[in-house]
Amino acid sequence: MAQVLEFKLPDLGEGLTEAEIVRWLVAVGDVVAIDQPVVEVETAKAMVEVPCPYGGVVTARYGEEGTELPVGAPLLTVAVGGTGAPEERAEAAPEAAPTAAESAVSSEYSGNVLVGYGTAGPAARRRRVKHASPTAAQAPTAPKAPAAAPAPVAAPAPAAPAPAAPAPVAVATAVPASAGPVPVISPLVRKLARDRGLDLREVRGSGPEGLILRADVELALAALERPVAAPAPAPAPAASPAATPVAAAGERIPLRGLRGAVADKLSRSRTEIPDATCWVDADATELMAARRAMNTAGGPKISLLALLARICAHALDRFPELNSTVDTAAREIVRLPAVHLGFAAQTPRGLVVPVVRDAGTRTAESLTAEFARLTESARQGTLTPADLTGGTFTLNNYGVFGVDGSTPIINHPEAAMLGVGRIIPKPWVHQGELAVRQVVQLSLTFDHRVCDGGTAGGFLRYVADCVEQPAVLLRTV
Repeated sequence: MAQVLEFKLPDLGEGLTEAEIVRWLVAVGDVVAIDQPVVEVETAKAMVEVPCPYGGVVTARYGEEGTELPVGAPLLTVAVGGTGAPEERAEAAPEAAPTAAESAVSSEYSGNVLVGYGTAGPAARRRRVKHASPTAAQAPTAPKAPAAAPAPVAAPAPAAPAPAAPAPVAVATAVPASAGPVPVISPLVRKLARDRGLDLREVRGSGPEGLILRADVELALAALERPVAAPAPAPAPAASPAATPVAAAGERIPLRGLRGAVADKLSRSRTEIPDATCWVDADATELMAARRAMNTAGGPKISLLALLARICAHALDRFPELNSTVDTAAREIVRLPAVHLGFAAQTPRGLVVPVVRDAGTRTAESLTAEFARLTESARQGTLTPADLTGGTFTLNNYGVFGVDGSTPIINHPEAAMLGVGRIIPKPWVHQGELAVRQVVQLSLTFDHRVCDGGTAGGFLRYVADCVEQPAVLLRTV
């Protein structure tokens, strides 16, 4: 007899809590193999194809294209170990013979899904959904057909507040949280609760199956700090519709996806990091001349960004305070052993910060190639979560937008960011005489907790010296 297993939206990377369905790759009734991609989703960081760890017949899909689902919400159900619905198997009869081997091993599954899934048995990591009849297994897709609308309305009534997860959520809600480990949407949320001394068993999750979201933990923490004001957020949503007509004059754009992730990260940076900025003008004439000489000597072309990255890596080796992060819970500064250099890249989807791993050990040619690869992936929307996480320092070349200076916002949880303005001809005193030189403004925003102005100024001055006299690097190579 077939077993119907439920596949949930997995953890797609550090800090990601939801994803939007872009395109379904399978339909109800399709036969899928183990690890076959079944849906393409867009997160705040990348476009990802999600493979299913089960092999069998798709019996239900959850969510239309364009729907946003939280991590842990059901994606689809698969009938494994036997036949699915009779009508589905009849349609799939021509494919039955080639997939007989898959049916024989359908009780097994791959652990190579995405972050958050190991290789333990399905009962330990994924909940099985059993239906009373083959027809019930297709209930989640019934809302598409007007004639079948009454059936799903009656079944998921207890789960009405959660439109993203129809029938299965209502069943799972009845499972007590104390029966096993507390379901938390990500390790980051669990760490937040642990650091603040919050017992997660006392928190009621608002996500699917009682999943505890970051908002639930923050609300519980606020209640502990302000016990009197804690009940106030509950009636707020009810009051908001009344206020909507008054403020509905302009266009409303939801802060979600990439725009929402950028907003959250920048707001967190401004809230948590006591930043300061210093800047200096530098004569980049010699640096530009050195780049021209390298590119006319043959071999791969060297980008200006690659040369600036090498300068940053050497400067961080001299001033390691700026290649660090602050552990607020332990009240410690953590100096990081390697330089993973992020760089700001503008894409059609918005601003992203890809990361070049081990930038301090790369040559100018290697840096140029990696910058080109990551930039192209960013434009195509194919960056992976791994490409966008783990940075220790960020280089922001906003000069490409035709501006001279800025006060960059630190890319949390890093400790500093170097901003580079446009390089343009300006009057400059060179060797005691007024001359027209290629001048650039450099600005450094730094976390004042990791160092004082002397260290930040020393770092920025060293970067400026290398820009003005690239031969300075020869003393450190």
